[in-house]
Amino acid sequence: MIFDDIALLNDLKKDKEVLKDIIWDMEPKQLMEPRLRITEEGKQVEKIIRGYIFYIDKMSGDKPGLFLMCHTTMGYAETVANIDEIPDELIAEAIEENKGKEYFGMYPINKKLEAWLKKELGLQG
Repeated sequence: MIFDDIALLNDLKKDKEVLKDIIWDMEPKQLMEPRLRITEEGKQVEKIIRGYIFYIDKMSGDKPGLFLMCHTTMGYAETVANIDEIPDELIAEAIEENKGKEYFGMYPINKKLEAWLKKELGLQG
């Protein structure tokens, strides 16, 4: 595991390496798609994903939660942070907005949640 324990929002605020590698426009389904496809033209290698992706998980417990996943160029992925401070209504709105994008209990964040995260992480401006 990259972090000794699951990181929290305050931990992320201090980690400039993580903050600079957040991918804001990635959905959970995109992370899980095969990186190699066989097409009529031969093998097609998809874009290599490396960075950190926020996602909402409805299967993690009693209520949906916001998490941060690390994805490496070798295809290894691990949840490294849990953001408990997020208001429940922001998560509910993102789930409703992205209900058609659910993938194995995971949902992408929306622009409103992204703005909240950027403000909390000091990434505005």
